Amino acid sequence: MRCAVGCGHVHLGSDTAYGLDAVRGDPSHPVNNGLACGRGIRESADPDGSWLTRPLVRENGELRQTSWSDALARAGDAIADAMADDPDEVAVLGSGQQTNEAAYALGKLARGGIGTRNYDANTTLCMASAVKAYYRAFGSDAPPPTYDDIPEAETHLVWGANPAVAHPVMFRWIRQSADDGDLVVVDPVETKTAAVADDHVAIDPGGDLALAQAVLGHLVETDRVDDAFVEGYTEGFDRVVDELPPVEEAASEAGVSLDEVEKLASLLDAPTLVYWGMGVNQSVRGTATAGALVNLCLASGNLGPGSGPFSLTGQANSMGTRVVSSKGTWPGHRPFEHPDHRRTVAEAWGVPVSRLPDDNGPGPVGMFGSSPSVVWTVATNPLAGFPDATAAREVLEDSFLVVQDAFQSETVELADVVLPAATWGEAEGTTMNMERTVSRVRPATETPPGVRQDLDIIADVAARVAPGLLPRPSVSPSDLFDEFAALTEGTDADCSGLSYTRLDGERAVRWPAPDPTSEGGYRYYDADGESDDSTWSFPTPSGKAQFSALSGPSLPEPADESYPLTLTTGREADGYNTGVRTRSDTPDHPVARAHPDTINAHRDAVADPEGARRTTVVSRRASVPATLDPDDAVPPGLVWLSIHHPMTNRLTSPAVDPQSNEPNFKQCAVRLEHPETTASTDLLAAEVSD
Repeated sequence: MRCAVGCGHVHLGSDTAYGLDAVRGDPSHPVNNGLACGRGIRESADPDGSWLTRPLVRENGELRQTSWSDALARAGDAIADAMADDPDEVAVLGSGQQTNEAAYALGKLARGGIGTRNYDANTTLCMASAVKAYYRAFGSDAPPPTYDDIPEAETHLVWGANPAVAHPVMFRWIRQSADDGDLVVVDPVETKTAAVADDHVAIDPGGDLALAQAVLGHLVETDRVDDAFVEGYTEGFDRVVDELPPVEEAASEAGVSLDEVEKLASLLDAPTLVYWGMGVNQSVRGTATAGALVNLCLASGNLGPGSGPFSLTGQANSMGTRVVSSKGTWPGHRPFEHPDHRRTVAEAWGVPVSRLPDDNGPGPVGMFGSSPSVVWTVATNPLAGFPDATAAREVLEDSFLVVQDAFQSETVELADVVLPAATWGEAEGTTMNMERTVSRVRPATETPPGVRQDLDIIADVAARVAPGLLPRPSVSPSDLFDEFAALTEGTDADCSGLSYTRLDGERAVRWPAPDPTSEGGYRYYDADGESDDSTWSFPTPSGKAQFSALSGPSLPEPADESYPLTLTTGREADGYNTGVRTRSDTPDHPVARAHPDTINAHRDAVADPEGARRTTVVSRRASVPATLDPDDAVPPGLVWLSIHHPMTNRLTSPAVDPQSNEPNFKQCAVRLEHPETTASTDLLAAEVSD
């Protein structure tokens, strides 16, 4: 599995050497029934990254090979010394690339062993805004619909997402369903998804919240609100309507016409799935906009089979980290602020309640802002993946950095200790996809002698800093699964009816699964098959869904005279996260897509404008050399860079959503400079510094 669609793959190990001989889609897996995308196959069978095969430690400024006992001792000593001063001096970063078992163990150690607030996974970098919106609306995390609803929908509204690139197998289902309906995309860029859609609404960058408000206002004005659903099952609608801006004003702010607002409103007359992704979440307005999209579903009655809000998750086990890792909630979505839940977790882990933080921490940007003395990263690459990556580098350079990963990365190059870990095809455990389905993963090949399982590495560190918290290596993934599944009993994310035995038999099961025979379906919905009546029950204080009235702050960096262009970022078809697995085709400098009119307007900033089109993209934080690619799909005034290139996030803004702490990756102000001008400026700055 390579993304959060959760496709089952069959991995065949080599008969003659270490590694995988072949990878294909698993026809018996209930999620994908044998379908697989080319990227998922290639990244498993033949990843481009440079493998880590021996523990490394830094001596005299250089990384050198060492023994596991030496590397683990150095990592453990650094963490223990920092803990003795202040647990928050230790920052731990996990990832959606871990199994559930490894994510659970890391969270148990970070929260229950170390006791740090400075712990995060990938969630706050990609999904936290959607999570906050779900909690505000429904009292619980995760999308209400499932994949079963895709063929039942008549309209597919894709907003700020590009599933044709990011989720190819899922997008195949969407296109098949849209053959008899509508596929409409809202995005500033004519993405590959937009190119095959029935319609593309080319919104201004950052205008998503205004557009959602305009559509809701138009629903009200044209009497399209499902009054029976709103009155029977929701609260807060009148307040939201009272605070809506005029439709014309909101449409103008979004950069769309009133005809386009009407078009979107009319789509909601039919059963509609509203999908959104990082284009919505990764913004200072991410939570407000995600909530506004949920508002559209509630107001139009688009909640129920074949309809509803469906956020698209990126990393393979991002949903698993939300349920089990103790990042945003305790296991099973138990809230941090609730003392009874903290007590339950403390008792299960055998640690004092006082050791457990009473909030989930500041998020990655805030975490690095506190300049922790020790940073431990697991299957993640913050030096390329964090916003304002130059500032992130300064924090990592000043810390004792422990990196646990399978591949060489920019973060590895700064490490004081490197712990080489197994990856997909080498590890055993489970994952959860974006529609809440839990699947088994198994090793198809042995690991080299210098590589260890994530679980065993985490347990070995735990033995040094929190003895008795975790079993000593080798750790049984099945035992860890049973432990976290038991902790979810009775929660909204109940996995207590799951076991390896059940998953081995059924291949994959969707939660909530509170007993050995049950499986989750459409959330909050109870249909009466005889009368076609349905009832709704939401885990909110009133039992009703809640409309969101968040307005969202101003965008942090609108274009101006000094920085007249807007930078946005997105995925490439063959790219994977920060590119460590897909580097063979990555150029030294990123390729900046821009409209030909934009390039012509800034011709003085382009070297060899008829040939290589070299330029420098400059933000308030950094300058990055780039090659311009004229592209009519990118609107004038916008510059598009791949999220997979390790230089891109040197430019992006560290501003975060005030509700979710998710960074504003998708919009910042930039300008283009001639490479010679930038080189002269950099030389002068270096001379002044000297």
